[in-house]
Amino acid sequence: MTIADVASHAQVSVTAVSKVIRNAYGVSPAMKDRVKTAIEELGYRPQAVARGMRGRTFTIGLVLPHIRNPFFADILDGLTGYLETTDYQAFMIQGGATRKVEHRAVDALMDRQVDGIIMVAPLASKARLEEVAKEKPTVVLARHERSSSYDSVFDDDEAGAELVVKHLIELGHRRIAHITHQDDSIARPGDLLHTIRSATYERVMGEHGLAGEIAVATSFYNEKGGYDGARQLLSRTPRPTAIFAGADQAAFGALAAIHEAGLSVPADVSVAGYDNTHLAALPNIALTSVDQAGGEMGRAAGKLLLERVEGRMTPVRFSVTPSLVVRGSTAAPGTTVPGP
Repeated sequence: MTIADVASHAQVSVTAVSKVIRNAYGVSPAMKDRVKTAIEELGYRPQAVARGMRGRTFTIGLVLPHIRNPFFADILDGLTGYLETTDYQAFMIQGGATRKVEHRAVDALMDRQVDGIIMVAPLASKARLEEVAKEKPTVVLARHERSSSYDSVFDDDEAGAELVVKHLIELGHRRIAHITHQDDSIARPGDLLHTIRSATYERVMGEHGLAGEIAVATSFYNEKGGYDGARQLLSRTPRPTAIFAGADQAAFGALAAIHEAGLSVPADVSVAGYDNTHLAALPNIALTSVDQAGGEMGRAAGKLLLERVEGRMTPVRFSVTPSLVVRGSTAAPGTTVPGP
C-alpha cells in the first residue's frame, strides 16, 4: 500500500495526501476527513522515518527512570489520555539508574526522530537537559529548576511533605522517622523532589520542638530501599512510632520490615507514603499517602509538549497542589485497629 493508492482511493492528489499526513498548514477539514477515511479504509501506515524526512513523525518520547513504580503508570495514563484526542503517539523508554544509560535512551529517541521528549525525574544536569531541549521540544517532569529552554511539571513537594508530617504530629507522634532517596543525579539538591521532601520533614519537626527526634535513613525509593531503611530506623532505641517514607514504593518495603520485626501497623508503628498509587488504596495495605495527581501531571506534560512542538518558545512551569489521603496505616500511638 502506497501513498499513491491512498490518493487514488480518496480521489485527491498525492500532494494533498502528503499534506494531511504532515498536518501541513492550509488543509481544509473536508480534505483532511476525506484522506483520513481513505487511510483507515486501506489500512495505510506511513513510515515514521519517511514522515520525519518530510516533517513531523507525530511521535513523542517518554523517558522513565524505570517501569516498576506504579506512580509512573498514573503519569502514563494521563499522557496517553491526552494524546487520544491528537494525532500523536507516545514511545516509552527506560532511562535506567545512571546518567550514562539515561543519555543513551534520550539519544535513541532523537535518532528515531520523535517530535518531542518528556523526561520524568531525569538524572541529567540542567546543562544536559538544555542541550536536549535545543534539539527537541522538551518537558521535564518532577524537577523544580527554572529554565528558558524547557517546560517543567512538578508537585509542590514542600507542601505535600508538610501535610504528612503535620498529620503524624497531630496524631500525637513525636518519634517520627523518614526514609529518603539517593540517586545518580547531579542536579542542584534544592531542585530534587526527594531533597525537598526530606528538608521539609526536618523543618516541620524542628518547628514543633522535635529536632531531637529527627531520624533519617538514606536509601532508595523502591521496596528494597524502604525495607532496608525501615530496618535501620527500627533498630534505634527507642524506636520510632511513625515512619514517613518519601514514596509509596519505599513505604511498601517499610511495611514488610515492620511485619518481619513482629510489629503491627499502626498499633506499633504508623506508616505514611507519597504518591497515592493505586496499590496504596488496597484494603490489605490501606496506606496513608500524599496524592500528587499523577494523571494530571501526565496530561499537563502532554499539552505543554505539543504546544512546544507547535512553536511556543516561552517557558511554562506547571505545579500540582498535593492533598493527603488518610487511611488505616496511620493512627495515634498505641492505637489498635479492630479486625474485620
